[in-house]
Amino acid sequence: MSHTEVKLKIPFGNKLLDAVCLVPNKTLTYGIILTHGASGDMNLPHLMSLASHLASHGFFCLRFTCKGLNIVHRIKAYKSVLNYLKTSGEYRLAGVFLGGRSMGSRAAASVMCHTEPDDSHGFVRGLICISYPLHHPKHHHKLRDEDLFRIKDPVLFVSGSADEMCEKNLLEKVAQKMQAPNKIHWIEKANHSMAVKGRPTNDVFREINTQILFWIQEITNMDKK
Repeated sequence: MSHTEVKLKIPFGNKLLDAVCLVPNKTLTYGIILTHGASGDMNLPHLMSLASHLASHGFFCLRFTCKGLNIVHRIKAYKSVLNYLKTSGEYRLAGVFLGGRSMGSRAAASVMCHTEPDDSHGFVRGLICISYPLHHPKHHHKLRDEDLFRIKDPVLFVSGSADEMCEKNLLEKVAQKMQAPNKIHWIEKANHSMAVKGRPTNDVFREINTQILFWIQEITNMDKK
C-alpha cells in the first residue's frame, strides 16, 4: 500500500518537536507513535524501516525526535505528541499504539500508565517496547519495572536474548507479574542495539517488523469483532 511522507513540527512548551508521519493512502484507523533511544533521532534506520513496514500495511506512523537524557523531559515530549494526535482534526485516528526504542520505550511506558482513565476503549490501545532498558548493565538488582506493573493495556516486548540492559529471565519474571496482557519476542543473540554477529542488519529488522505488525493486527482485528 502506498503512503505519503509528511514533515511536522509539534508544539512542546515553547519549543517545536521535529516529526515525520507516514500517511497511508486510505481511510485512517490506527496509528503508531515511535521514538528513539538515548542517542540518535527519529531517522534511526530501524525506526525508518519499521515505520515504512507499518505504513505499507495501512497503519499511520509518526516518529519524532526528542534529544536529551532527562527521562522526565522525554516523557513530557511524548505526552505532547500523543496529545497532538488525539486532538488532530487532520488525522482522525480510532486509536494509537505507543512505541519506542530503549529510553524511548521507557518514556512511552510512563505515558501509558499516566494516561487519563478513558472509557474501556480509550485512545491508547497498546505499548511496543523495543530493547526496553530494564536495568543498567550489570545492575540486575535495580529494575525499572514500576511503570510496567501499572499498565493495563496490551504490551509487546521485542528484545535481544543477549541484551546487556535486559536480562532474559528478569524480563520474563516481570512479564509474569504484569496485569497487562503481554508478549515477549526474543531476537536470538541480539544485543541492546539489536546487532547479531554474522546476521545482516536488514534481516534482523525484517524479523522485528514482522512481529510488531502481526501483534498490532491481532489487537486491531479484535476491535473489529
